[in-house]
Amino acid sequence: MHSSYAHQAGQADAALQADRPRIPVTIHAEDPVSRAGMRSQLRELPDLDVVEAARPASGAVAVLVVEALDEEAYAGLRKILRTDRSRSVLVVSRLRGHELLDVIECGVGAVVWRHEATASRLLQAVLAASRGDGHLPADLLGRLMNQVGTLHRGTTSHPAVPAGLTLRETDVLRLIADGLETREVAAKLAYSERTVKSVLQGLTMRLHLRNRTHAVAYALREGLI
Repeated sequence: MHSSYAHQAGQADAALQADRPRIPVTIHAEDPVSRAGMRSQLRELPDLDVVEAARPASGAVAVLVVEALDEEAYAGLRKILRTDRSRSVLVVSRLRGHELLDVIECGVGAVVWRHEATASRLLQAVLAASRGDGHLPADLLGRLMNQVGTLHRGTTSHPAVPAGLTLRETDVLRLIADGLETREVAAKLAYSERTVKSVLQGLTMRLHLRNRTHAVAYALREGLI
């Protein structure tokens, strides 16, 4: 009897997983070996659907695999984001100091080190990017906070500082800057997840920011949090 229930439960879980919409993913890599390897990893994940880069589906997440963010790779990244209007994940071996803020302001919300690019880590990054959430390795988050803290305010390359953030926006951004996810921020502040998402959406739209990672970087750089 117990095995029969377990079998039925397993069938129900499989049916729910089959009905769940899969996230379209396009892969962009510098060489065919990296492209094939990434394709092989991502095709094994049931939540993702690897599609051709030339004809990306609506809501696709673009995964860009590079060794370093040189001028060619950066131009390719900007082209992908401009042409496909995809949310993106950058898989990279190394980033120089100024490049992290550059890729975030370009529109990248998720970064994964190549040596940490396991199937589970890639899935976390793609899911976060598809939701518009940020996903950075802990060392990069620390570097981002240190970097923006040293930048001068009011440079001509950035939008003017707004009058300020609301108390609610400040509380949400501070917790996100500490690495908390949406549900954790909601629990910490006794808000609903919908409220947290609404706060972030309103903030990014008002300040013309690309995603929550960009919002945190902007607020830190401008000394708003």
